[in-house]
Amino acid sequence: MATLNDYLLASGLLFTVGFAGVLLRRNIIIIFMALELMLNAANLSLVGFSRFHTQAGLPDYNAQVLVFFIITVAAAEVAVGLAVIVALFRAKQTTHVEDLNSLKF
Repeated sequence: MATLNDYLLASGLLFTVGFAGVLLRRNIIIIFMALELMLNAANLSLVGFSRFHTQAGLPDYNAQVLVFFIITVAAAEVAVGLAVIVALFRAKQTTHVEDLNSLKF
């Protein structure tokens, strides 16, 4: 059976990979995916804490409900973020961060 440390280790590794992707990559789509990976790492740690925090022998599902709402908000964020990325690509014809130095079209 997996322990809380296993969940936190996996969450920390996912967050580290996402953070490295944000810092090292130059493509705005890859940066966006790395940000989503960091958000999912935080969700995994919330689920891990929820799984191992018991009250009267039953798991506490409050954090898992919070994760459900976070995933819902992340889906809306993806829709808006991809729309912004598509608009930037249409205006500038590139997805590299160095070429997108101003928000004016």
